[in-house]
Amino acid sequence: MHTTPERAPGGAITRSQMNAVVLDRFGGVEELSQRSIPVPEVGEDDVLIRVEVAGVGSWDAEERNGEYEGAFGIASTFPYVLGWDAAGTVAAVGRNVTRFEIGDRVYAATTPVPRGGFYAEYGVVEAEYVAHLPDRLPIEQAGAMAWDALTAQSGLDLLDLRPGQTLMVFGASGGIGHMAVQLARHRGVRVLAVASGDDGVALAERLGADAVVDGRRDDVPAATSEFAPNGLDAALVTVGGDVTERALGAVKASGGIAWPNGVYPALATSPAAAVSYYDGDRSRAATDRLNAVIEAGAFRPHIAQTFPLGQAQDAHLALRDHYVGKLTLRIASDEGSS
Repeated sequence: MHTTPERAPGGAITRSQMNAVVLDRFGGVEELSQRSIPVPEVGEDDVLIRVEVAGVGSWDAEERNGEYEGAFGIASTFPYVLGWDAAGTVAAVGRNVTRFEIGDRVYAATTPVPRGGFYAEYGVVEAEYVAHLPDRLPIEQAGAMAWDALTAQSGLDLLDLRPGQTLMVFGASGGIGHMAVQLARHRGVRVLAVASGDDGVALAERLGADAVVDGRRDDVPAATSEFAPNGLDAALVTVGGDVTERALGAVKASGGIAWPNGVYPALATSPAAAVSYYDGDRSRAATDRLNAVIEAGAFRPHIAQTFPLGQAQDAHLALRDHYVGKLTLRIASDEGSS
């Protein structure tokens, strides 16, 4: 594709059109199609990112189906671009942005409404929600990191555990879960990881969990009793259901349970411990703290599979299958790659 270069705010050369995977209506995977659309406009407080890698989250399928329609208080407009997580390089900045320069390696968390997501060559995000990418973390991993890592971090902040206290991470081989295991271990917390499948157990063990149990196959309540005979201090839950509810009975009444909004099925009964429902904090302060962990070498997202942008339909089909960690899209660009 050849388009005429244009001078963007901040002095970078970009283009008026970009490749993107779009929805013209909500529905199944067949509604995802690739075509050229305008590059997003850059406001005074914005950063335009040339996207190299975008995350594919389980929530993307729900959003594709229209389940988020109206959830942001704004009517959806089409063409609609999915994608909440990305990493790439700064292509342009708004006049009020001083923290970033053209060419900086960055990652970001956004919401596709109202200005479009990251299944595209360019995405625009308020500077507050953009972070410099530490050199030690490959961009291939950073693209799927932001929302899950920040959600895991926010849950641990709510639980406020001291070193040596016990935490059960339920769903420890999934996106939020495998990042929560690493962040909790960095804080000195003892982690019981409830993972899924042999590959999930192996991942949790590799990430340093103190004990690992297969939630599909093993006796989770028995494992919790063995790990913490006097009861768990806390739990971070990334998947609900009967097994989850039985396992949460092991959390002390004085303990806490962190439950990210959007985790289903919802609790059918109330556990003895208090449940805190929450959203991830994606502010600059939060990404600064996450970057400190990355810089310490204590954190690395696991990517199960990467798809080219043109195979976004296949990526969404893969969301239905068993996998551990995260899925990503590699965004092709005729401008080269950093």
